[in-house]
Amino acid sequence: MSGRKYSVVVVRHPRENTRKCSLRHLHGNPDFRFFRASEGFSFDASVYLLLEMDAPEISPADSGLPILLLDSTWALLPRMRAKISGNPILRSIPASIKTAYPRKSKLFEDPSGLATIEALYAALKIMGTPDPEILRGYIFAKKFLDINNWAADVPEGFFDASLQVF
Repeated sequence: MSGRKYSVVVVRHPRENTRKCSLRHLHGNPDFRFFRASEGFSFDASVYLLLEMDAPEISPADSGLPILLLDSTWALLPRMRAKISGNPILRSIPASIKTAYPRKSKLFEDPSGLATIEALYAALKIMGTPDPEILRGYIFAKKFLDINNWAADVPEGFFDASLQVF
């Protein structure tokens, strides 16, 4: 890790559009490892905290655990989950955390979940290691922080247009 107090592994579905991915700006960040879940892929998540809906809520007691994120559409998530082996520590984000990501699917009804970057930020914040820098390239970051009353997490000027990465 690069001096931060967290480590994140992202397993992405091969059909996930990286141009629309809320994590794309984190490629190259030494705290993140990205894998494409192609045919035959498997990941042993025994020591990882895996964010999953309907699991026990994440808490500060989970601090220090490496995080595993499955990055795919909701419809493909069960196929992604099947590629995970071992016994990960399952946690969920509290339902009170709101998304700023404007979802619209003509094919599927999405659960009221968060964008992957939002779930990661919420997890880190709850675990006691919030890192606003991971939001810097996320176009809906300011709205996400505002609607969850977390605007104070970022310094003044953080959302200046010159600092955004799109």
